[in-house]
Amino acid sequence: MKMQTLALGFLAATALGGIAWVFIYPFLSGEKKAESRRASVARSEPAARAADKNQRSRREQVETSIKDLEARRRKESKVPLSSRLTQAGLDWSTQKFMIVSGILAAACFLVAILSGGGLLSAAGLAFAAGLGLPRWSLSYLKKRREAKFLKALPDAVDVIVRGIKAGLPLFESIKVVAADAPEPLKSEFLAIIETQAIGMPLGEACTRLFERMPVPEANFFGIVIAIQQKSGGNLSEALGNLSKVLRDRKKMAEKIQAMSMEAKASAGIIGSLPPIVMLLVYLSTPDYISLLWTHPTGQLMLVGCVVWMSAGIFVMKKMINFDF
Repeated sequence: MKMQTLALGFLAATALGGIAWVFIYPFLSGEKKAESRRASVARSEPAARAADKNQRSRREQVETSIKDLEARRRKESKVPLSSRLTQAGLDWSTQKFMIVSGILAAACFLVAILSGGGLLSAAGLAFAAGLGLPRWSLSYLKKRREAKFLKALPDAVDVIVRGIKAGLPLFESIKVVAADAPEPLKSEFLAIIETQAIGMPLGEACTRLFERMPVPEANFFGIVIAIQQKSGGNLSEALGNLSKVLRDRKKMAEKIQAMSMEAKASAGIIGSLPPIVMLLVYLSTPDYISLLWTHPTGQLMLVGCVVWMSAGIFVMKKMINFDF
């Protein structure tokens, strides 16, 4: 009888332990919390997949926009003379530029002939004056205009960012820049406003800025606006990042300029020594140096010296110019 009581007590204790193991232990061990966490993660997986899908879709839209813009740039890589005149800030027509170049070449040719120079030297001077000098002047004006544009662009982007954060639309912020910015930034943003006013989308109007001002910073600005117009997003944050990039590029350009000033000074001194020596010899003994432009052999030597000096200066210029 006593053994039966012990057996029943053992069985009862085992049953109670099993029940406690089944119903109480999961709460004490944290298994219920783990199961609920796994269930919540499993329920959130479709939302995560949807968010990842939306992110991939936006990334694909951005990549497609950038590829389209780069393809358009490659097609329009050959810049006509009319566009170069516009980029230099001149309102000349192509015909007027050609006429001025021809007049300049004819005037230099006549001056060289009347001053006693040979036909070969006169032709070389006319070629340089009619073909080289106008295009060099055009390139100089273009670079000077681009430098002024890059100096004012980061501040203009900051004005647009502040306007957007204050609640102004993008178009109104661009109008503020066009009203208060210095030249040539003012005229370029006015061109964006006029282009958009005739029905062109604002994103495409901003991308056309690169055609009139062919610098990477203008291309960056157009790409940011075009992508935001197509796929949406936080425009103030994107333009704020763009402003930071523009200022960093400006700092890098100034640092490169400071580091290359020694090489530029050396190139200037080496390139100016032959003309200075030639002028000093002409002032002291003109009959001795005049053989260079009166005798055919001297003219040939003079042309060779100009060619070799120009090649040396061009090589030194390429060595100290950096693209970044």
